[in-house]
Amino acid sequence: MGRKNFLIDTNVAIYYFGQALSFESEKLMDLILGEQYSISVINRIELLGFKGLSEKESDALSSFISNSIVFDLEEDIILETIQIRKMYSIKLPDAIIAATCLVNNCALVTNNVKDFDKITGFQLIKV
Repeated sequence: MGRKNFLIDTNVAIYYFGQALSFESEKLMDLILGEQYSISVINRIELLGFKGLSEKESDALSSFISNSIVFDLEEDIILETIQIRKMYSIKLPDAIIAATCLVNNCALVTNNVKDFDKITGFQLIKV
């Protein structure tokens, strides 16, 4: 797929591991996960903080996370998040994810394009 930076949104990881993606989306995710991919610390919190995870699900998500680059909430991301929140009506976790993509030049792989489509400066990939 080239050397593009991909940031995987929480919903996509949940659908992927829950085998709830279409065949085409699952194949795309297989390709992306074969490359270097990343998540935001927000995605990590959302994934591992999901109530009712079985031990098997928790282990699979922990492996997914350990194989990713996890972008922490650093000053440049905080400042970008503030700007996004001032400009758009968007939930704080989504603003942090968008800011993480902008600061780190990542394409966002998501199933919830409508949450991010007002924000310019990064590519949205719907799965």
